[in-house]
Amino acid sequence: MSQPVLQVIAASTRPGRKGLAVARWIARQAEQHGGFDVEVVDLAEVGLPVFDEPNHPRLQQYTHQHTRDWSATVARADAFVFVTPEYNHSLPGSLKNALDFLHTEWADKAAGIVSYGGVSAGLRAATALKPVLAALRVVPVVEAVSIPFFAQFLDEDDEFVPNSELEVGAKAMLGEIDRLTGALRTLRA
Repeated sequence: MSQPVLQVIAASTRPGRKGLAVARWIARQAEQHGGFDVEVVDLAEVGLPVFDEPNHPRLQQYTHQHTRDWSATVARADAFVFVTPEYNHSLPGSLKNALDFLHTEWADKAAGIVSYGGVSAGLRAATALKPVLAALRVVPVVEAVSIPFFAQFLDEDDEFVPNSELEVGAKAMLGEIDRLTGALRTLRA
């Protein structure tokens, strides 16, 4: 059996965003973990319009190529890590929109959440994201990474340089995703 595919989804799409550095860091952590084939999925590159399909996503009767492409991307994943900032006490619209485009492709897959922000560490975004994931039958792991005042971890080249606590949290989250992914694969078989 091949290694499970873990997609690290960078949620922010705004110009000047720094979350892609966080996503690249967690992808490196996942590669070091060794239990996954890791892909970084940048929602800015995916470039989905505001949800524009006439049929309910559950039917998988997609009329637009961008939806078929997005469906193929998400379907090939076995697990996810959502890297999200907090916008106005919630998750970014880009992430909610990307989730809403599909239904079946998300189901029975484990997910971790890496949130970042100021004093709140993006925790309100993580809290808002969990019921959306549950509605899609994504299984969020309890272990998570919450990064307060995340700009302090960016070096002069805008690379994310975590402290030891964030690294320990990432390892715990990835370990739990790995543990659940095998069990959830059998549900999808």
